Amino acid sequence: MATTATAKKDNAKKSSARKYSPAASKSVETEMKAMKEGKLKSGRSGKKVTDPKQAIAIGLSKARKEGAKVPPEKS
Repeated sequence: MATTATAKKDNAKKSSARKYSPAASKSVETEMKAMKEGKLKSGRSGKKVTDPKQAIAIGLSKARKEGAKVPPEKS
């Protein structure tokens, strides 16, 4: 029983650190608004973005370029 309690504490410690900075959140928020308004275009092809996951990826990419605290891309 004691091992599950310590495991929960360890998980809480790991998740307590912010993964994304407020600046990164703001960047993603602006991209989501642009997508909902139909103004967000993808990079090379210039097609309209309709997938929220793609909008989030674009926002995080822009945040990385600005130097905000964002985890590195998965390769």
